[in-house]
Amino acid sequence: MRRFLVTAIALALAGGSAAALAQTAGTLPSLQAQATTQLPRNVVPTHYDVALVPHAQSLSYDGRVTITLDVLEPTRTITLNQLDMTFASVRLAPASGKAKFAAPKVVVDNDAQTATFTFAEPVPAGSYRLSIDYAGKIGTQANGLFAIDYDTKGGRKRALFTQFENSDARRMIPSWDEPSHKATFTLEATVPANEMAVSNMPATSTEELGNGNKRIRFAQSPKMSTYLMFFSVGDFERATATTDGVEVGVVTQKGMLPQAQFALDSSQAVLREYHDYFGVPYPLPKLDNVASPGRSQFFGAMENWGAIFTFEYTLLLDPTISTQSDKQSVFSVAAHEIAHQWFGNLVTMNWWDDLWLNEGFASWMEGRTTEKLHPEWNTALSSVGVRARAMSLDAVATTHPVVQHVETVEQASQAFDSITYSKGEAVIRMLEGYVGAEAWRDGVRSYIKGHAYGNTVSDDLWRQIEAAAGKPVTAIAHDFTLQPGVPLIRVEQATCKGGRTTLTLAQGEFTKDRPGKAPLSWRVPVIAQVAGSQEAARTVVEGGRATLDVPGCGPVVVNAGQTGYYRTLYAPQQFKSLSGGFAKLAPIDQLGVMDDTWAQGWAGLQPASDYLDLVKATPRDADPQIWGDIASSLGSLDDYYRGDATRQTRFRKFAIAQLSPVLARIGWDEKAGEADPVKILRTQLIANLGELGDSVVIAEARRRHAANDMPPALRKTILSVVAHHADSATWDRLRAQAQAEKTPLVKDELYGLLSSAEDDALARRALELALTDEPGATNSASMIATVAYQHPDLAFDFAVAHRAQVDGKVDSTSRSRYYPALANRSLDPSMTGKIRAYADAHVAAGSRRASETAIADVQYRIKVRSERLPAVDAWLQAHGG
Repeated sequence: MRRFLVTAIALALAGGSAAALAQTAGTLPSLQAQATTQLPRNVVPTHYDVALVPHAQSLSYDGRVTITLDVLEPTRTITLNQLDMTFASVRLAPASGKAKFAAPKVVVDNDAQTATFTFAEPVPAGSYRLSIDYAGKIGTQANGLFAIDYDTKGGRKRALFTQFENSDARRMIPSWDEPSHKATFTLEATVPANEMAVSNMPATSTEELGNGNKRIRFAQSPKMSTYLMFFSVGDFERATATTDGVEVGVVTQKGMLPQAQFALDSSQAVLREYHDYFGVPYPLPKLDNVASPGRSQFFGAMENWGAIFTFEYTLLLDPTISTQSDKQSVFSVAAHEIAHQWFGNLVTMNWWDDLWLNEGFASWMEGRTTEKLHPEWNTALSSVGVRARAMSLDAVATTHPVVQHVETVEQASQAFDSITYSKGEAVIRMLEGYVGAEAWRDGVRSYIKGHAYGNTVSDDLWRQIEAAAGKPVTAIAHDFTLQPGVPLIRVEQATCKGGRTTLTLAQGEFTKDRPGKAPLSWRVPVIAQVAGSQEAARTVVEGGRATLDVPGCGPVVVNAGQTGYYRTLYAPQQFKSLSGGFAKLAPIDQLGVMDDTWAQGWAGLQPASDYLDLVKATPRDADPQIWGDIASSLGSLDDYYRGDATRQTRFRKFAIAQLSPVLARIGWDEKAGEADPVKILRTQLIANLGELGDSVVIAEARRRHAANDMPPALRKTILSVVAHHADSATWDRLRAQAQAEKTPLVKDELYGLLSSAEDDALARRALELALTDEPGATNSASMIATVAYQHPDLAFDFAVAHRAQVDGKVDSTSRSRYYPALANRSLDPSMTGKIRAYADAHVAAGSRRASETAIADVQYRIKVRSERLPAVDAWLQAHGG
């Protein structure tokens, strides 16, 4: 699953040291085995025959399922998962023979999300067929079986889709809805005769029923987890191509297939690459990517086996509005979701504790594959941003280990975060660099082959990597996945003698909110290199200290190549040397040093103004991604001055003076032969300068908008500047444009822009509009979240005050974190009490990690504003800002 947004874990936080955690490693699988189900273990499903009759207009469905199962020991009860279903009949019969049991008593528990069937007599051990007639609801948010309404030139349409991860197959099929309960599936659906139905497998037969409906039967699926099943029906069309014997397809609303061509081409290229990398052929006969209008607060795409689901905004490229960034996103999402076809679908984590095995690995494959197949995009530098997202969350008290203990459905939903995705990806990148790319791939191939169609825990992967590499990777992996937190490598001394530089290194822990915390211990792979040198030195910092001899003399970069998951803190003299030669560093190291300096400056480990020194030292012709990152960081710094016009004006003068020459250098208009990263930088600079209040950029955006002089590559960016600085009349014109728009992808974008105004009154109008039906059921939550970016206090208070309405516009998987996330950019001390009051009233005690993290974010922002900004003010004063 591709993301775009509990209590502390006892295993990681109670013991306190890596050594203690490492001692538990040998027992980890057995510990996990104790918590791999919420259902009784005495009954195991092996096959589902599902017959579905959806009633799209009434938002209901009828279903029948016959489940082939094994009763492992005599029992009077069979318990499975369901949610919001009614049961017409339940029948149990031996798999062979005609004998039947008397109809059981049915007890539905929607709180536990189960149904229990109690029989008059014990059911002996053996194989049976459990047949259930039932009915349920079709939702309007992306959970279970749901409907999406969208406008077309031919009128309003409704399509149905499913989203089952993590625990929502139970909304459509009574089932053992847990990842370890793998089974095969056969689906039969009765749908309108003029619509297309799609599932994991190809259709094997279609029967016209003569009443405007048809019955479609799909081939039996491979053995898979329930969350990977998929069904959709609507006014679709499909395009296909054949790659390595697999039919690769894209499915869109009618008329949109040309916009999916790049996705189709990308899927073919990625599939070929993965056949080579994994060494195991894709096992299904077809691989579709199904596009849907709308959006979710929980995910952007889902890896259903053979039928990936992707929202249109990250699959289609509309020629009137899509950008280079959109194009790269289409490819990276395809790379992520297709990686899951092996890592997650063919081999699946045993329980949600090891969700990172799915998501961290797919995220890493996404980055690796994008970099390999599209070197012209120069995406290698993006790994620094991935790591930064993880470290930001990992450096506060509410973090959790990569391998985490999950007990409830809500905790499983909250596991889809930056630790699981981005830290998982960063740790894999580090470990691959430690053992070598070939050994890593050999270990992955062995893991996939050895566990195909099965379930695993993390140690199953480490054993295969270690066997292939011949290096003790498991111990390092345990340090970084079984305990939370960010290592800090201090460069205490650098001494040059005889053409070599000797570094004295010490390991601590980087934390944003616990300056006195006793550091955990890690075994940290470190790579160091003198700036401009081609030789690097490597070591593993173990036991807290190490020395390292680096070839050459001069400024030394620790974490050269930026593959390590740790912060690097240089002693003042080393930092001065490094910043003095900053222009000579490799771009990825420039970005890494800037990221470390930014984070450590705000945490109080070095002067916050050191970051501004690096900005001043960055050449105008530096890698476009460096300037893109600077633009984003200066925008973030600007937000700390919100509400303090005098100080903010002074800072903005400095920020605009740094960014404007870069924009002037590349210009507003694309040039022939221009590199793709430059195209992206142009949009970043215009957007950020617009938010910084640059009058030149705002005037040019308004001029181009009024003259309709907006090339597609800049249309979204120009509109964003205009919308951000809109007055009431401009806002009304944008709304009229959104109302008239018939293309869902463009319409959704316009409603998002209506929520981005900096004017308080217009922000309130956007919030009120979000509660109406006008924007579309799945856009409302995004509108409120967009308002929160500029007006966190206003958006949070509004959402809580209208919680009954807002709940209906947020997919249930996201609710416990959606509300706190609205507030996490607040600078108001009273907000922490508001978040806590919301959580106490509406979030289960074991599922409040998102709330506690939001509180930590607000407290951290207030601390930065009061304790760090004065140093920035002093630097600006000294440098004429």
